[in-house]
Amino acid sequence: MSVDDSAADTSDGTPDDHGTLYVVGIGPGLPDHMTAKAKRVIESSEVVIASSLYQEFLRDDGTLPPEDAVDDEGFATRDDGFEQEIVRSTMGRQIELARAAFDYVREGKDVAHVSGGDPSVYGKSDLIFKMAEEEDATDVPIEIVPGITAALGGSANVGAPLCNDFCTISLSDKWRGWDEIEEKLRAAAISDFVIVLYNCWRNYEKAVDIVREERTDDALVAIVNDAGRADAGRNGESEFVTTLGEAADHDDKVSGMGTSLIIGNHETETWRNDDRTYLVTPRGGRDVDDF
Repeated sequence: MSVDDSAADTSDGTPDDHGTLYVVGIGPGLPDHMTAKAKRVIESSEVVIASSLYQEFLRDDGTLPPEDAVDDEGFATRDDGFEQEIVRSTMGRQIELARAAFDYVREGKDVAHVSGGDPSVYGKSDLIFKMAEEEDATDVPIEIVPGITAALGGSANVGAPLCNDFCTISLSDKWRGWDEIEEKLRAAAISDFVIVLYNCWRNYEKAVDIVREERTDDALVAIVNDAGRADAGRNGESEFVTTLGEAADHDDKVSGMGTSLIIGNHETETWRNDDRTYLVTPRGGRDVDDF
């Protein structure tokens, strides 16, 4: 919808008998890294749409009823008597489930459509809005509930590498051609952004080589897997600090969809205490006296 279209909207608002479609980010998925609002929305929605993995995470602390409480039709009754329908989401059903979510809302039900990380950072938010436009679902209220994205979770695991300007770039070429991805990588490298790479199972060595053309090989890099998921992720939570010149040699540390690379800029440095080594990028290179 354009700004002009929005300004010209003369609708009377959402019908009183409609529910709300919540697109809920649950961060890494474990209870400690989910916002109180995300938990509350999931617990109180009549319909919860979530993948098998996220359903498993959400049962850890009772955010969702236990699996044995869900009947063959996907309904479960919580301890307080509240009934929920639990719908399994898969990558191949996203369009179908968006349509179904609109129908549930029109029936007066609140729907929690669960996304890992933050739904607006390579998540489900854009699909929901595009589907709402496609289906002329202007009567459906949509609310985004933010969550911790991998860039923030991975940064926290290795210290403070994002305290200066940074950007995120997805290496997935499913919707964008590699030429466009390469252009963005080169622009980010030249601009001295700290760069966080998503979808590193695709072309991560190729991406590293492009950044190396614009940065020194001793620039620091963190390879972070399943940030915030401990042992509950697909491959287990881990962090490994290396350099840009050697990052492509550590493909054994890049384990799939849960992997992010944090590529430091010229100011990123290591700091060590008695516990471990951290990555830190001072804001503008400032010193203590600048605070």
